[in-house]
Amino acid sequence: MNTARWTAVAAAALAATLLSGCSDVEKALNKGGDTTCSDYLAQNADTQRVTITKFIKQQTGNDHEPPGTQVDLSMAAVQSLCQVQANKDTQIKNANLLGILH
Repeated sequence: MNTARWTAVAAAALAATLLSGCSDVEKALNKGGDTTCSDYLAQNADTQRVTITKFIKQQTGNDHEPPGTQVDLSMAAVQSLCQVQANKDTQIKNANLLGILH
């Protein structure tokens, strides 16, 4: 009985640790500019922001957080590009049509 209780406590602690670290895991696994339009459009707003932030960092080669306005403008450009794409496998890095990411 003690083993079952210990296993349940350990499982709960592991789940809590994994859930609290989701944003770090998400940032690490996020593809940034290689994200396809279909994947980008399926993301919630917070995940889209992580994706665009990583994309900007990839484009600039700078690991510093980009200004919020740059992220907002880039999100708008990618959203527009992805909504009109006939091919939803287009990668979002192709949204650099307006030159706002450099």
